[in-house]
Order: sequence, then structure tokens, then C-alpha cells
Amino acid sequence: MKLPLIAITMGDPAGIGPETIASAWQRAEVHAFCRPLVVGHPEIMRRAAELIGGPLEVVEIHSPAEAAGSTTLMPCLRAVNAEAVEVPPGVIDARAGQAAYDALIAAARMALAGEIDGICTAPLHKGALWKAGHHYPGHTELLAELCGVDDFAMMLYLGPGSVVRGNAGLAIVHVTLHMSVAQALAALSSAGVLRKSRLVSRVMQELKGARPTVGVCALNPHAGEDGLFGDEESTIIEPAVERGLVEGLDLTGPLPADTLIARAVAGEFDAVVAMYHDQGHIAIKLLAMHQAVNVTLGLPIVRTSVAHGTAFDLAWQGRAESSGMVEALRVAARLAYSPLRDSRRAES
Repeated sequence: MKLPLIAITMGDPAGIGPETIASAWQRAEVHAFCRPLVVGHPEIMRRAAELIGGPLEVVEIHSPAEAAGSTTLMPCLRAVNAEAVEVPPGVIDARAGQAAYDALIAAARMALAGEIDGICTAPLHKGALWKAGHHYPGHTELLAELCGVDDFAMMLYLGPGSVVRGNAGLAIVHVTLHMSVAQALAALSSAGVLRKSRLVSRVMQELKGARPTVGVCALNPHAGEDGLFGDEESTIIEPAVERGLVEGLDLTGPLPADTLIARAVAGEFDAVVAMYHDQGHIAIKLLAMHQAVNVTLGLPIVRTSVAHGTAFDLAWQGRAESSGMVEALRVAARLAYSPLRDSRRAES
């Protein structure tokens, strides 16, 4: 079987995306599990390759079918306006936001057309995206709109290893995402908890090959302490867990978030459903920020990403960490050719 063809979007050219791609590209393991190509601008990627060093040649291609890369040869499909080449490092610039947007749209459309098997995105800057006139909170919501889906979620994933003991790794999915804490509290619902529980159960079934165990976070400290610190556990979260159990999901909760994460890391749970952004993000980034992978659930295409941002303070200094990009590519390749995904394709 051919290795999956994965398109890497360049991200914001003012940030660390291009150099993380160039650094990861030269690792032989990447080419052992996927056939990568870059979607962005060849000149920007040449600069990144020169910054990183090593014998890496960037060649422009015009379709995914031309992609034939190696550790020393990077095929790059131009999808970005020439103005992006002029963007200085470490600044919020509308030209950079447009470049990140254009690369993402091009890659996503290729994935929807079946020309590639998945996409892996370098980070964009939300401020630059908005300056360019694209008013999305981030990749997740933009891709959901492009793909025409309403039921989607962001998942952070750590593979099995020295940090996570479970043999399927650890996934954390978020019921509410890019909004203020006040907005998140207002948006929380039983239906939302159940939808995210279904989505994370589905993807972890692909990664585990068996029904996953899912721990559901409480919202309040001590899971509300029997209503002393709030009643969202009994009025919102418990009904969702009960409904999920009836559907056949292996859910436990609501459980206090502080101890639940520790139990999941020890291998008791394959996945965790967090109620809001920082409840999941802080925990997993403290565990292993540069190994965590961002996966968008609910799309008809595979999309993964690094779990960090544009890091303008480090950009174009040759100091960027590339292990997150390697892991994001690894997970994209694994999801692209999972048996369950292939069976669903055959049925459609």
C-alpha cells in the first residue's frame, strides 16, 4: 500500500511554521510513514531550508500528483500571493494572514477532492487572519465551515510513550472552545457534552482498535461538591453521560478535572471530555507541549496540527522545536489509513 499523501500548510510566514516544516522534513522517519508536500510559497520555504541548514532543495510543483519528496527534496505547491514573501518576521501582518488562509483553503479543497489523504497545518496567527478579513477564531472553525459540518471539535492528542501509559495514547476534546469563560459557561449544554463524547469516542476507536474509555470532566471544583459550588454537574453533564451510556459509549463522570487528568495519564481513560478551552489545554501542554497534536474531529477529511502557536518571539532564528510537527504528521498518516476510516469511505 502506498504511503498516505499529506499536505503541510505553511501557516503564517511571520511565525515559526516554515522552519518547523523544514526541520521536520529532514528527519527520515517522516518519509517512512507518509509522502509529504508543502502548500505555501516556494521562496519562503527556501528561506526556511537555508535557515535550518542541510542539503534541502525546494522545488515548485503544480499538483499533488507531482509530489515525490525525500529528506533532501521538498515539493512545494504555490498557493500563496507573492506579497507574503515581503512579510517581516514576528509581526502581525494582513499579508501573512492571507497567506495562511490561502494555503489552508487550497489544501482543504485538495483533500475534499480526494487528491491528498490528509492535511497537517503549521500555526496561523488569529490577529493576522482577522486583519486579512477572515473572521474565524482559528483553523477548527474555518475548516468546519468549508467542509459544511456543524458537529465538530478540537482534540489534543498525546501518543503512548513515557508520558502517557495507555496503549492508545490520551485524547482531550473540548465542549466549548475559542470563547471567553463567560461565553463558555453560557454555551455549555448536555447536547454539546454528548456530541463531543461521541466524536472523541469515534476517533479513539480508530486509534485504539477497540471501544475507548472516556472520562468526562466536571465544570466546577470538586465536581460541584454536591451542589455547594454549582449544579452544572447534575443539570448538564450527568444527563449527557447517562444518554451516552444508553448509546453504548463507555463514559464515566462528571469527575473532578484535576484528578481525572492524572488518572487518564496513568492509563485509566483513553480520552477526556473537557468543558472549556483551558481545562484541557493547560493540562496537556504541561504534560508534553511539543509532542501534543491538534486533531479536528467531525470533518470529512483528516486534519492535524501542531499544538503550539506562531511563537513570534522565536520566529526565523533557527530555534523552533520541530518534534510537534513530526508527531502531527505521524497522527495524520495513521488516521488517513485507519481501517475504520477506509470502511466508512467504502460505504459512502
